[in-house]
Amino acid sequence: MTSAPHTSATLTAPDGTRLAHRLAGSGGPLLCVPGGPADSAYLGDLGGLAVHRTLVLPDLRGTGRSARPVDPATYRCDRLVDDIEALRAHLGLERVDLLGHSAGANIAVQYAARYPHRVARLALVTPGLRAVGVGITADARLGLARRRAHEPWFPAAFAALEAINGGGGGTGADWEAVAPFRYGRWDEAARRHEAASRPGNPEAVAGFGADGAFTPDGIRATRAALAALPAPVLLFAGEFDLNSPPGAVAELAGLVPHAVLRVQPGAGHYPWLDDPAAFVESVTAFLDGADR
Repeated sequence: MTSAPHTSATLTAPDGTRLAHRLAGSGGPLLCVPGGPADSAYLGDLGGLAVHRTLVLPDLRGTGRSARPVDPATYRCDRLVDDIEALRAHLGLERVDLLGHSAGANIAVQYAARYPHRVARLALVTPGLRAVGVGITADARLGLARRRAHEPWFPAAFAALEAINGGGGGTGADWEAVAPFRYGRWDEAARRHEAASRPGNPEAVAGFGADGAFTPDGIRATRAALAALPAPVLLFAGEFDLNSPPGAVAELAGLVPHAVLRVQPGAGHYPWLDDPAAFVESVTAFLDGADR
């Protein structure tokens, strides 16, 4: 992974919460919304994307160096959109290239729905799909998981996955056991990344999808706004990603008229770790307008 110079800054959200962000790299700005909700440090420099773009990496409220809000209701996904808009205004950007990863893609699509005139390009990387109402069945996840039956860690991981998808609720041990499915290679680097990227604020995690975050009316409005979005959209999936299976990401692509769908071979939920060069090439081509 290519190193890039970092600078840190803060701003005050409209409700008074102090929000932190980092700038990494050089080139035109790319505002990167992390998933989790977790400290954006797990994004690193997105496999070297910072060589081509200045990555703007916010810590969502209550994570990383950002303060916990007085009102826990502001952890809700649709309300986090306000923090992204505050950051755009703070940066003085008329329009912004926006990237959302995992759960952060839910924030990004709701931002694009609310502020379509502020989005130049939208990249959704192994996206969470709750904000657009695309469901993923247990059978789809298990079928995709079985493609990795040759892996040495598969028996224990698959047993845990079956328990979770069978309605067992998923204890902490269950979720730890399925971690190998989130990576194209379950090696030492993946293990370190997994340990470092776990959300550290349970209140923020619980509040993200609280009542009102993803209502049927809200989902319909978001889908309608995406169907009318003038900005180009990249939908980037990993071949083996159980969180955002390629078939589900393709379903979202069918709802967006200006969408480009890319599936990275051999990748899991963090494709910039599995094949940095392929990831950076695809995302850079899209951001530069060369991938249509």
